[in-house]
Formats: sequence, structure tokens, C-alpha cells
Amino acid sequence: MSYARVLSVGLLGVTGHVVEVEADLSPGLPAVVLTGLPDTSLHEARDRVRAAVVNSGQTWPNRRITVNLLPAALPKHGSAFDLAMAVAMLVSAGELPSAALEGVVLLGELGLDGAVRPVRGVLPMVAAAAGAGLRRVIVPLANAREATVVPGMAVAAVDSLRRLVDFMRDGAPLLEPPPSDEAPPPPGPDLADVAGQEMGRYGLEVAAAGGHHLALFGAPGAGKTMLAERLPTILPELDDAAALEVTALQSIAGVLPLDGRLIRRPPFQAPHHTASSAALVGGGSGLARPGALSLAHRGVLFLDEAAEIPSATLQALRQPLETGRVVLARARGTTEFPARVQLVLAANPCPCASPAGDQHCTCAPAVRRRYLAKLSGPLLDRIDIRLTLAPLSAAQLTTATEPATSSAEIAARVVQARAAAAKRWSDGGWRLNAEVPGPVLRRAPWRLPPADTADLRESLDKGLLSARGFDRVLRLAWTISDLDGLDRPGRSEVSEAIQLRMGESNAR
Repeated sequence: MSYARVLSVGLLGVTGHVVEVEADLSPGLPAVVLTGLPDTSLHEARDRVRAAVVNSGQTWPNRRITVNLLPAALPKHGSAFDLAMAVAMLVSAGELPSAALEGVVLLGELGLDGAVRPVRGVLPMVAAAAGAGLRRVIVPLANAREATVVPGMAVAAVDSLRRLVDFMRDGAPLLEPPPSDEAPPPPGPDLADVAGQEMGRYGLEVAAAGGHHLALFGAPGAGKTMLAERLPTILPELDDAAALEVTALQSIAGVLPLDGRLIRRPPFQAPHHTASSAALVGGGSGLARPGALSLAHRGVLFLDEAAEIPSATLQALRQPLETGRVVLARARGTTEFPARVQLVLAANPCPCASPAGDQHCTCAPAVRRRYLAKLSGPLLDRIDIRLTLAPLSAAQLTTATEPATSSAEIAARVVQARAAAAKRWSDGGWRLNAEVPGPVLRRAPWRLPPADTADLRESLDKGLLSARGFDRVLRLAWTISDLDGLDRPGRSEVSEAIQLRMGESNAR
């Protein structure tokens, strides 16, 4: 037999595609020719596969070998095809029978010694195979637990090419995936640790309940970072669909923990303020990879020292914040990543950032304006809640009249508020108030009475709010009413939402 076909899976962004790895042996000078839009790492696979086959005790076919990756129009990248290529070559040379791999997907990178090494993106690859109707997959041992997350797939593992050869030739057993560790993740930081800042804590609760973006301004040490880091602790756990999305993205980026469990806690990404646009929104040479924005999908993206981030990098967030996805066009193809996040910005009021506040600031008014002007109006217009935190006093740090509310208590209120919103918007398929389109809120039956929106309409007419800000205030008002257990917001909830939107400190 001089022809063989083995199944594998390729990734384009977060989408997997079943790939047929064909091998054909023909007379001619010994060589390995790859076709089907392979990238550099796949071209290098020719030498990896040859060394792995020889060092596994197998005979290398000393003929002209053509390996084709179908569909040929789909760009292929990465080293996950190594195992499938080696097996296809050995089957086409008549060294191995093919019956044992009928309908089986092979994934894995080969070392020169024949070891099968883990690869990125196994979870979305296996999910794509399941979506194509395939039910059996063989993966590297280090990826086996991750692969078992996909329901309905029979997962077997290998640690070497020799083990797979023995399975195909003699029926020797393959390795079983390690048992899943169902221990809960360690607890995160608690909001009870934050001293004072009642307004900041309330703004955080509203943001969590409605899925709203949040901006925190204030002097160093006021608690901006502490509050932002605790937002994930008051968010509900991810459901199955969201957990699969998040875990798949972590797998593609190569940062999925070795335990291979579904990620249930909303992710938290806090890139350094010197991060590039590619690191933030995704990019890289060839086909783009997800950035911090997509790794925070269904969770929190925290940008500390936001005024120190280059303006062009911040502006790259504007479109993804509206659409919930990142589309990166490159010469070799277009890649799309999900990016539905809660954005939290934190910034000092000026370059000197005096801990004592404005009264000791040494910056000229023009310097202060230029500093915060890096956070452009179009970007801030997409931020629902803007709060200025006052410096803490000694009394707030050293005395406490009553224990601060814990993350667990606030999380319970957030769950109730989100359940009310999900029930109300179920006909439209929205789960959070922040997802509801503005026209829906301005039409019956959800349009609020004119008397309740008088202050909001006045702010719009005076130019204090944009049309986008008008809709975002309405969403905030609905979230506030959900937290208060009301059927719909009234004038007081709308007024409170305006105060949260415009950064005034007298809301609650």
C-alpha cells in the first residue's frame, strides 16, 4: 500500500477544522514534500517526524513521500499534526495496519526521541472533532485530562510513538486519561479586606450585577486596585457554555492549568501598562493569537495606570467593547476571537499623584488635563460607571464600627439581580442589562415614563451625556432596580444611575 489517510484537527483562531493527513509514497529521490498551506513549524516537522520514527525502532521509507493536508485552502500551523503525519507515512509504507485508526483523530507533537509532547488548543480541537461526528481521539498524555472535558468523546492517551505503533500492530493497550481533580479552586481576595470606600464597593456591586464597565480614579492608595482585583469574587460562576469558551481560549494560549478542569471562575487579566496593542487585543506574526482582552472573555480586564498606557493601545479597545469580539486581519487569513469582558480602568488624577489628594498636587492645570486626556472621550463614553475615590483617613484604616460586607454576601445579591434580569430579557436572549440594545429600552413595554426620565433627558439636551450615554444610564437604572428588588426603575434609580455615570460621589 502506498497511500494512507489519517484524521487530525487544525485551528483557525478558536475554530477547529477536521484535517485529513494524506501520505503517498512514489518512486524517486528520497524526500518529504508537504502541501496544504503549511507554516514554518509544519515544514520543520519533516525532520522531527523522521528522527522520531527512526528512534522508535521503525523503518523509514526511503522513497519520495508526499504529505497533503486537506482541505488544502485552509492555513495549517503548529506542531499538532506530527503524530498524524508519522502514522500516515508508516501506514502508506506498509509498516502498520490502518484498521485500528478508522474514524480516530490523532493529535500530538513528536520529540526527536519519539516522545509525544503536549500541544496547545487540544480542547477546541477535540470539540471540533466531536462537532464533526467523530467519537474517538488519541492525544498526548499531558493533554488527556483536558480532552475529557468534551462530552461524548472516547479519549485515549499516548506518551510515545512506539506505544501507538504497538497498539496498531499488536493491540497493546493505550494509556487512560488521569482522573479529574474536582477540588474547588482556592478562594480569591475578599471585599471585606477593603477599608472604607463605600461608594467604590457599591459601584463594584452594580458593575457585577449588570455586567457594566467601570472606571476608578483617585490618589494612590485609595483602593482602586484592591477593588478591581475583587470584582471576580462577586461574579457568578461560569455556566457550561461559558466555561467551555474560556477554557478553550486558555488552551489555545497555552496557559491552561495542568489539571485540565473547566474554568468556572471568571478570568481576571491585568496586563502591564507597557503592553503593546498586539499583547492587549491579540496579534503576532502569521495567524494572530489571542491577547489579554480575549483571555479575559467572560471575566474582567483590568487596566491599572490606564493614563500611562499609549493612547493608540487604548483606542484599540473601542470596537471590541461594542461588539464583544476581536477580528484580526492578516495576510494569511482573518482570525476572530471572542472578547466579551468587563473592563475596569484605574488611573491617578495627575502625574505627581499626591497621596494626600488635590490639595497637595504640584501639577499645573494644563498638565492634569493632558494626563487624563489620554483616556479619550470615545473610550470613556463606553464606560458605564465612573467613580472618583477619596483618600482614606486614619480613622477609616484603624477603626471599624462594624465588619465590612464580604464578597460572599455581595455575590449572593449579584446572583439574585442577574437572575431577575435574565428572566426579564429571556425573550431577547440577553442575560445581562449591559447586553440589552438601547432601542429596546426606549420602546414599549420597557420605556420608562417621562416623569422618571426627566433628569436624564435634560442631561442629554444639555450635552452632558451622549446618545450612547443615555442608553447606558438606562441600563444602569435597570441594574439598580434589580439590586433593590423592584420590578422597574423609578426616578430615584434613574437619578442614581446618572450620578454613577457622571462620576458624582453622592449616589448612595
